[in-house]
Amino acid sequence: MDSSDAPGHRRSRRDRLVDTAIFALAVVFVLYTSVERLNTAPLPPAWLFTTDQLVSMLGCAALWLRRRWPVGIAVTLVALSCVFELIAGAMLAAQFSVAIHRRPRVSGAVFGLSVLAAIVFVCLRPDPDMPPLALLTLGLSLQATALGWGLLVQHRRRLVLARAEQARHQVREAIARDIHDVLGHRLSLLSVHAGALEFNPGADPADVARAARVIRESAHQALQDLREVIGVLRAPTGGPAAPTAPDTAPDIAPNVVPGPPSLADLERLVAESGQAGMRLELRDELRARETVPDRTGRTAYRVVQEALTNARKHAPGAGVLLRLTGAPGEGLTVEVVDDAPAAAGHGGGSGGGHGLTGLAERVTLAGGRLEHGRLDGGRGGWRVRAWLPWPA
Repeated sequence: MDSSDAPGHRRSRRDRLVDTAIFALAVVFVLYTSVERLNTAPLPPAWLFTTDQLVSMLGCAALWLRRRWPVGIAVTLVALSCVFELIAGAMLAAQFSVAIHRRPRVSGAVFGLSVLAAIVFVCLRPDPDMPPLALLTLGLSLQATALGWGLLVQHRRRLVLARAEQARHQVREAIARDIHDVLGHRLSLLSVHAGALEFNPGADPADVARAARVIRESAHQALQDLREVIGVLRAPTGGPAAPTAPDTAPDIAPNVVPGPPSLADLERLVAESGQAGMRLELRDELRARETVPDRTGRTAYRVVQEALTNARKHAPGAGVLLRLTGAPGEGLTVEVVDDAPAAAGHGGGSGGGHGLTGLAERVTLAGGRLEHGRLDGGRGGWRVRAWLPWPA
């Protein structure tokens, strides 16, 4: 059932305009055909002409209920069209509604009944001025046109709904990637400091207090980030067309960095990792850094964030090299390499493989490429390398 014909559904302004237009067209058909018959001669038997007008106007009025009972109204009008000529306009409108709001099998069955009704009408009330075959062909052509037009409208509506659902799905995936990136980074920092307290219970009280403060701040930031995500999910979408395309979906980590993350926030990310005890070296070899596009900068930030999170989780204590190279027209290359031994369980990425998978999707959406794997034929450290577009 279409949402517009559900019981208790409040019709929109567009629905009311469409209903009024269809009702008006059906009434115009009755009036025009009536005038034509008066100027020539009503179909035999002539005494049925007045009843035909009355029944046809009632059929036009019934069109106001076609959204709630499209099949019932259509079948009733088809049955009446076996005898009454002027009800044809209302019957075609009802067939059109069935083709829009019901399955093709149902609308095909109604069309089959209308074909039988047309044959019965031609036999009961033949037109003296038109051959029966020509009259039947004209009626079936009009009915087929109404059916085909309605099916076309239904197909286009389903296509729009499918695209809207696909857009919503892509936005949910984009939000899930941001949840993974932001919360994964925060929780990995929290895990590192909590592990340090667990394995060094006799540490200096000042160090214990400092680690506890970092844990508290990281947990608070994680909760804040989660609230931001929930706020995005609860925000009204404004209908099927509201979801934003995934390549323009906003980053949802305003409490991690001031505003959406960018390339300028990498230093802060590196500092946080250093405070957590990570041995991290940054080599910034970018030229004309200020011309890096915002989208490229955000994606580069997410690449580094995910790579550092994986290194903390799978290779704690390993040294990490972060290298940024590139220039306008050449592209931006982000490379994160750790010196973890081959025994470190790196391959899956955080979240059972979802981290690097989501990161690859993010990089692809930005028009770039992502590579990851071990160095030296599987004997060396782990490397994540991303190339992102940077137009001249």
